[in-house]
Amino acid sequence: QVQLVESGGGLVHPGGSLTLSCATSANIFSIYTMGWYRQAPGKQRELVATITRGGTTTYADSVKGRFTISRDNAKNTVALQMNSLNHEDTAVYYCNAEFSVSEYWGQGTQVTVSS
Repeated sequence: QVQLVESGGGLVHPGGSLTLSCATSANIFSIYTMGWYRQAPGKQRELVATITRGGTTTYADSVKGRFTISRDNAKNTVALQMNSLNHEDTAVYYCNAEFSVSEYWGQGTQVTVSS
């Protein structure tokens, strides 16, 4: 059974920073594109950032310049460094692994930006 285990969510003040981490098995991490999505209350789930096994990254326009996705091939983890957080970043963040027609999701971690 494939597992994506997320950590690092929490409460942060506007302008603050937070880092999310997602761990999975080596056989998944080595071939899948890893990504982060988020879903705010009353909204659809949206792409935040992805990183291929070769290290190519993509970002949603709303987070470009503020968020950085990275992967640690030795630890089979993908991280999302989030800076300059604002209220619009409040959401449940989900780790995603995608390869061809195969896709897996983590359980989600809450990020709340509030003063």
